[in-house]
Amino acid sequence: MTLTETPPDRLPSAPAEPPRRRLPTPRVPRPRTLALLATAAVIVYLVGAPLAILLRDAFISDGSLSFSGFSRALGGSGVGSTLWNTVVFAIGSTLLGTFLGTLLAYLSTRTNAPLRRLVYVSSIVPLIVPSILYAPAWVFLSSQDIGLLNEITDSLFGARPFNVFSMGGMIWVQGLHVAPIAFLFMAAAFRAMDPSLEEAARTSGATRWEVLGRVTLPLAKPALAGAGLILFVQSLEVFEIPALLGLPANIEVVTSQIYELFQTYPIDFQAVGALGVLLLVVASAGVLLAGRTGGSLKQSATVSGKAFQPRRADLGRARPYAGALLVLYFAVVVVLPLGVLLYASLLPYYRTPSADAFASMTFDNYTKILGDPSVLAAFQNTVLVTVGAATGVMLLATITSWFVVRTRIRGRGLLDTIAFAPIIIPGLVLGLAIGFVYLHVRLPIYATLWIILIAYVTRFLPYGMRYASASMQSISPELEESAYVSGAGWLTTIRRILLPLAAPGMISGFVYVLIVGFRELQSTILLYSPGRETVSVLVWEEYQNGGLSVVAAMGVLLVLVLCLFVGLAFLIGGRKGVRVQ
Repeated sequence: MTLTETPPDRLPSAPAEPPRRRLPTPRVPRPRTLALLATAAVIVYLVGAPLAILLRDAFISDGSLSFSGFSRALGGSGVGSTLWNTVVFAIGSTLLGTFLGTLLAYLSTRTNAPLRRLVYVSSIVPLIVPSILYAPAWVFLSSQDIGLLNEITDSLFGARPFNVFSMGGMIWVQGLHVAPIAFLFMAAAFRAMDPSLEEAARTSGATRWEVLGRVTLPLAKPALAGAGLILFVQSLEVFEIPALLGLPANIEVVTSQIYELFQTYPIDFQAVGALGVLLLVVASAGVLLAGRTGGSLKQSATVSGKAFQPRRADLGRARPYAGALLVLYFAVVVVLPLGVLLYASLLPYYRTPSADAFASMTFDNYTKILGDPSVLAAFQNTVLVTVGAATGVMLLATITSWFVVRTRIRGRGLLDTIAFAPIIIPGLVLGLAIGFVYLHVRLPIYATLWIILIAYVTRFLPYGMRYASASMQSISPELEESAYVSGAGWLTTIRRILLPLAAPGMISGFVYVLIVGFRELQSTILLYSPGRETVSVLVWEEYQNGGLSVVAAMGVLLVLVLCLFVGLAFLIGGRKGVRVQ
């Protein structure tokens, strides 16, 4: 047997393999795409989930559509008066606050009234002092039993005309507390107003009042409607003043009724949710009505425009009266409330001023508070939650504002609207809705500080958007384009170009959220648990227990701590160009 071998070069060649099909290389999302998706998901979750759960619990019962919650919530006696009280209180407070704010803004920016700087101080202090302290201060001043003003009129005229525990008293206290917000909006509008139209009217022979009524106020109409809208929403959602001043006089509004329903056992969640939806509908109706008159929450929140130096009107013989009015406003808004709080905090129990009362003054209330571990824990909780919320809000708002202002991505307008939506959601309703979410979702968040932090971030996100958007719009996009042309990436451009330039606006937004977070009670009162109280909750509980002097001492400490934080923030921000306006 002979074996023959075939030379290798004569072996048949193997069939050629078909060319391999190259699989497409997966595209790695760019950092800004990831940032957009993550931010949009967080915002939709923060805002959409609570509203969806609230609506579901209000309208769905045993898996089917049901209005029984509304029947139980609205079928009780006195519900009609509750709705009437809510509308009267909100409209009355809005009218009073808007009138005072507009009058003071006009006097301080467009006239030569003396002592105009007092108005600016008067606009800062009520923003710092929480309404949970403003209401007790006016109890000390105008309660018919212990009110200082009634004691004075009683000794002089034999009458006690003031009664803070009434609808008029509620409107008075809320109107004074929100008037500085209207002042800030209207002062910005008056400063940005082109004076040439007013000068043309004067040249044509119009009187001062005709110019004011036919030129100045119509030009300020958008800012006026926007400020009124802000005040209406805030008056509708406020909980402390109706609860502290209205409930003792059997005057209920929707927010106080929600709280009372939430305190009953077992809790009727569907009825509570129905009242929350009702309050949300009233707030939305107010926004729509204000929109028809030119008001816009977004536009009013970022009053801008070219600044002018309008000629100040000479008040002539009315100048001393205008100065006296400003001094009186400063005394009523700042001196009296803070003075009576400080006075009450030094007494063992509240007494009208007398020689015996002054002789009994001690620092025992402060010693008692500072030695109480629960009070120190409440201050610690407040600082943690507020600083965390301010940081989270500004982080989310900065990224969202960049996409809204700087890109042409589809859906950016919707993202902007969703981020701004919580401004019309009353705080008590938001707290209720977030509580519903984490009763259903199996996450270990309920009854912790995390749920309060989530509520604060959601609630204050619109304010962060206001500051962040205004800062983005003030920076020329050419700077970022130059960085891209030079080879910088998106993250580098944001970190090296945008954030340093936008830092003043970001710090201002951080400080504002810090202030409103320290005094927040509406969204906290339904979410806190024992050991997780904030200072505002502790003040509320102490007031319920009748410890008025301790409430006053805690209020003084709260204001001092808040002033310290605000001062530090502005000291740091001053190096970045933050200006106090």
